[in-house]
Amino acid sequence: MIVRFKWSALKQSRWYEHVIRFGLGGLTTVLTGVVAQRYGPMTGGLFLVFPAIFCASATLIEKHKRERKEAGGLQGVRMGQQAAAPDAAGAGWGSIALGVFGLCVWWLAPASSVGSLCAAAIGWLTVALLALRRRLRRIG
Repeated sequence: MIVRFKWSALKQSRWYEHVIRFGLGGLTTVLTGVVAQRYGPMTGGLFLVFPAIFCASATLIEKHKRERKEAGGLQGVRMGQQAAAPDAAGAGWGSIALGVFGLCVWWLAPASSVGSLCAAAIGWLTVALLALRRRLRRIG
């Protein structure tokens, strides 16, 4: 699978859909800051990993695929769900990788802040590459 940027995809969405995406991400960040200020940074960190952008993108993927199928006279509900499913699987693997990143920093930061970030980045990258390898094996 070759990843490419499709300029035509921008024409398929409306301006307010992008505002919703960025708005949800910004709102989540603000709410996380409020939670962290009220209950401490550890609790705030738990809320920081909320996948606000995923929620907006999954619904938009489903909507656009469904609309394309319905424009052709077909029922597109199932196709929309199937189009959003790989995005959900990727978000799941991304959450696992982010968990590995957080654990590395948590365990190693008292010894070395820079070292903990380097180890965490390597841990995240390892999980991400394993997920990608698994995905590519499934496709091929």
